[in-house]
Amino acid sequence: MTADVEIFTFARFQARPGQANAAAETMREVHAATIEEPGCLAHEVYRSIREPGLFYIHSHWKDEAAFEVHAKLPHTLRFLEQIEPLIDHEVLVTRTERIA
Repeated sequence: MTADVEIFTFARFQARPGQANAAAETMREVHAATIEEPGCLAHEVYRSIREPGLFYIHSHWKDEAAFEVHAKLPHTLRFLEQIEPLIDHEVLVTRTERIA
């Protein structure tokens, strides 16, 4: 993958018992700020229908540099600080490139 290739990120979040609504609100807040970033081409937040405590964030970025900027912005850092106590695992984001 080269630096100027569009990237797609996927993140999975499993809320701790009783924390699903707080996690959802935290994700809505970061979404509103993230979607306005110049390098963000798309940012979507999903909640499982069958497991209401399970969430996914999928985003599409102009390039890896745009995602790197996003990762250091105050709203992103605040999101990570707020979401960590609400989920039962370490935050893991997978950066991908489209192959088909």
